[in-house]
Amino acid sequence: MERFSQDIAKLEKISREIHKLLRATWRCYDVDIANCDQASVGDAVRQRALCNDLTIVGPALLNDINLGPLVVNGSLFDTGKPVLVVPEGAEATLSPRRVLVGWDSRVEASRSVREALHLLSAAEEVRIALVGHEATCTGSGAEPGADIAAYLTRHGARVSVDLLPSAGKPVAMILAQHAIDTSANMIVMGAYGSRRLRELLFGGVTRWILGKPPLPLFLAR
Repeated sequence: MERFSQDIAKLEKISREIHKLLRATWRCYDVDIANCDQASVGDAVRQRALCNDLTIVGPALLNDINLGPLVVNGSLFDTGKPVLVVPEGAEATLSPRRVLVGWDSRVEASRSVREALHLLSAAEEVRIALVGHEATCTGSGAEPGADIAAYLTRHGARVSVDLLPSAGKPVAMILAQHAIDTSANMIVMGAYGSRRLRELLFGGVTRWILGKPPLPLFLAR
């Protein structure tokens, strides 16, 4: 009972801080508190994500191996809505200047581009990265990535295509390194399954980038 009271007090304090922050922006907003058992976290998040454009998952949840996967699954895999993952030290922005798009012609990658279209159209630079040149190309030229580059160009994005060798390394690791090498502010990519996403967010790739400039990930299912 004492632990429950402490948790409520902590949530109420955070709620007041968020209210203060949002009030200063002069925007319409709402702040909700959910205190539930761990088994109900995914459903609580899903109910709220269904009625929002985007769920933002910050460093505190990414570092929580118990709650983090539940929140990601509830907001992304159970709703089809996009999620912006912001690792520790990264700038949480919806106006990135340079964006790297991981492209492989799958439906999930297409949805991630569509959901992030307003960000990509406003960015100063968008780089389409194809790892291993496996993406198909139909109808808009013989070069890999020509289709998606043409699509984004029609929407006003400033696009270039990067063909990256796989060299036997995980695709997520190659994309993360290329994003760092090109000074990207965000990676946009598709999420293909809870297991693979957990490996990306909570496994080796996260540990790999801890010592490097962290990058927000815009993910869609």
